[in-house]
Amino acid sequence: MSNYEEILDEHKGLPGGIIQAYHAIQKKIRFLPEEAILTAAKVFAIPTKDAYEVATFYSYFATKQRGQNVIRICESAPCHVAGVNEIVAALEQELGIKMGETTPDGKFTLEFTQCVGQCQGTPVVTINRKPYVDVAPENIPAILAGY
Repeated sequence: MSNYEEILDEHKGLPGGIIQAYHAIQKKIRFLPEEAILTAAKVFAIPTKDAYEVATFYSYFATKQRGQNVIRICESAPCHVAGVNEIVAALEQELGIKMGETTPDGKFTLEFTQCVGQCQGTPVVTINRKPYVDVAPENIPAILAGY
């Protein structure tokens, strides 16, 4: 039995079970390794390509190792107008990584996301799904200090 089969079996037969199982796996190890996706295809009796499509379609799933704290920057139109590019530059400079990368110590990962439903306070950054609204570049060090 693979490391993931027990989690996958718990969700087998449930509506949306593969999505729930992927969330459970990712909550445990912060990403969906190839072995988990291949095992999901077997457990849910679906083609391997379908298991991969689910894992890669939803932006909250990651198929590569992520940092302990996932920083997601909204790239919707309202955030762009409000200056998200300056926020991205400040995060990259503060962390010493580029978008899509993880810090060498495994503490932070930078990712883009679409609207997170906080358009009243653009630009918006989330860390582990906690939203920070009306973010300015000078706020970045203080926000990161909390992690």
